Amino acid sequence: MLLRIGINMDGVAMQRARESLDTVHMMSNLLGTGLDRPTLAILVALCEHGVNPEALAAVVKELRREASALAEKATH
Repeated sequence: MLLRIGINMDGVAMQRARESLDTVHMMSNLLGTGLDRPTLAILVALCEHGVNPEALAAVVKELRREASALAEKATH
């Protein structure tokens, strides 16, 4: 997703974007966030477009809580 945003990216810019996403993905795995590569690409792109990272983190946490609550309901 991140790589699709810059339509006019040249090969070097595309490679740098890929490497940056690789680094973010590696850090995410080390921290045990549970976020997959496509999700990270979307989150990074949102931050690059001015979304507040702390607010974004709060939304991700809330979505996880909601998903967990729905899954819990479904099992009962």
